[in-house]
Amino acid sequence: MAQAQKITPRAKDFSEWYNDVVMQAELADYSPVRGCMVIRPHGYRIWELMQGALDDMFKATGHENAYFPLFIPMSFLAKEAEHVEGFAKEVALVTHTRLKATGKPGAQAVMPDPESALEEPLVVRPTSETIIYAMFAKWIHSYRDLPLLMNQRRRGRCSACIARSRSNGWRCR
Repeated sequence: MAQAQKITPRAKDFSEWYNDVVMQAELADYSPVRGCMVIRPHGYRIWELMQGALDDMFKATGHENAYFPLFIPMSFLAKEAEHVEGFAKEVALVTHTRLKATGKPGAQAVMPDPESALEEPLVVRPTSETIIYAMFAKWIHSYRDLPLLMNQRRRGRCSACIARSRSNGWRCR
C-alpha cells in the first residue's frame, strides 16, 4: 500500500480531495496515457456495484441499454462547431486502420500503413451526441416509435475516476 499522505480538506478543494482519496485508497492510478487513469481492482468493484444499482434504476423506469461508439467521423465534429473550440486541442484523431513494421529499432519500429488510410479520419469523442442522433434518425420514423427510453453507454478517456470518470458509460436519454 502507498505511504499515506495528507488529504486535502474537502471544504477547501473538493476535486483535489476526491483525487487524494481515490489515489490513497488505491482505487485508481495514473496511466502512461495523458489524461487517463487505470481503475484498479477495488475501484472497479465499486464501479461494478454502482453500475448494477444504476442499471436496475434505469430498467425500473423502462429504459433499455444501448452502446454507442467512441469514434465519430470528422465531419460529425463540424456539427458540434460551437463546442469544438473548447476541446479541439485535446481530441485524438484516428487516420489509419493498421501499422506496419519498418525494420528500424525503437520508437520507429512501426509506422502507419499508407494503404490503410481512412477515407475520413475518425475523432475520439466519447461525449458526442452526433453519433447518437444519427442513429436515432434511422430508428425513429414516426411518433409511434416514441418514447425512446435509452441508457446510452460509451467508453472514453478518463481524467477522473469512478463516478467522475468520462469513461463511466452512463448517459440517459
